[in-house]
Amino acid sequence: MLHKCVDNLIIRDILVTIKFIVMYELGGFMSINNKKIRKASVIAAVTLAMGTMSVNASVADDNSKGKILSDCALTAGVSKDLSNVSGESFKLTAGVTSALSYAYNDVSIMTQSKDVVSAPESSQAGADAASDTTQQDQADENTQQSEAVQTAAQQCGYTNLAMSNISEGNLNIREEATTDSSVVGIMTKHNACEILEDDGEWLKIKSGKVTGYVNASYIATGDEAEAMAQEEMSTVATVKTETLRVRSDKSTDSSIVSLVGDSEKLTVNSVDGQWVEVTVDDETGYVASDFVELSKSLPTAKTITEVKYGDGVSDVRVGLVQYALSFVGNRYVWGGTSLTNGVDCSGFTMQILGKYGVSLPHSSSAQPGCGTIINSSDAQPGDLFFYGSGSSISHVAIYIGDGQIVHASNSRDGIKVSNAYYRTPICVARYF
Repeated sequence: MLHKCVDNLIIRDILVTIKFIVMYELGGFMSINNKKIRKASVIAAVTLAMGTMSVNASVADDNSKGKILSDCALTAGVSKDLSNVSGESFKLTAGVTSALSYAYNDVSIMTQSKDVVSAPESSQAGADAASDTTQQDQADENTQQSEAVQTAAQQCGYTNLAMSNISEGNLNIREEATTDSSVVGIMTKHNACEILEDDGEWLKIKSGKVTGYVNASYIATGDEAEAMAQEEMSTVATVKTETLRVRSDKSTDSSIVSLVGDSEKLTVNSVDGQWVEVTVDDETGYVASDFVELSKSLPTAKTITEVKYGDGVSDVRVGLVQYALSFVGNRYVWGGTSLTNGVDCSGFTMQILGKYGVSLPHSSSAQPGCGTIINSSDAQPGDLFFYGSGSSISHVAIYIGDGQIVHASNSRDGIKVSNAYYRTPICVARYF
């Protein structure tokens, strides 16, 4: 009952205020006792204290005279001298169930129910726009949250993720589900795989380029695998062209650090516009972003070939060695350049490396100048060993790893494999 009386008093006193304002606007200003305004303020303050009033707006510079207010609002209970104030639009809110507004020739009272004050019709479009913006913001937030809660398995493309659960050493991947079967690959600590079949004791998996069987007791699945994957996940660049140059700087004019083959995955350090900084063969370089695809990845198993040639050896190096070995037994011909009909030592290296984008002259003494001289202890498959007398180079061979070389030796032996230190090398050069 008290609330109802207060509301009636508010409306009565506000109408007196409206009369004052309207007369002012029409040029018929007449003195009205400012006690009326103060009385409305006191009543509004009492109502606010009783919890029935919502203060939803205020006007700065309350005592300013003659200030033009282009669009403002005043909540009952906030004192303001209204004399000599002109406004294009003015709103006075008296409580959560009543609102009073005027705009020059229009005076209206709106009464709302259920303690909700609606905006005037002229403000509804703005409210709708705000609502649309809020809904869009919420949709964007939901999308971000959805991306944030994606599992490592989902981000890396696994549907039945498992991880090798070993702290050291290697886990063998076998050709068949038995310890008597040959090893086709190895997994190290926290390598990821896709489970293809599960017969209890053995799991058939695919990890990287290796498909085979592992003992299930050394494999983590479910939440345990996911937790491991979250720790191991990184960004990789997958090569989308047959042979991609890795350069020393973000420029096609910079030197070539290495060559990498199609589908090879490189660890990404950073992305800068058209260039991606990557790590390959323990070196840092840059590749053009147009020729790689960025994605999240997990470490995977190594094939026996990768194990043989060492960790960090690129597919290009492995491929080059395998290609060179395919000609073992073929003829040596001085001055020859044919891998099948006859070739000499520098012709052999020229043809083999040429297939992988490295242009070399047909001269063993000139070929070191086309690469980077390295220590023989740092040699990797695909590097060239040079031999001769003193400092004079007369022979060249391709290092294939494990302390061995393949080379076009002489007319008696043809193309063969030898110990890399059957003679003391004068120098070793790198081209990838």
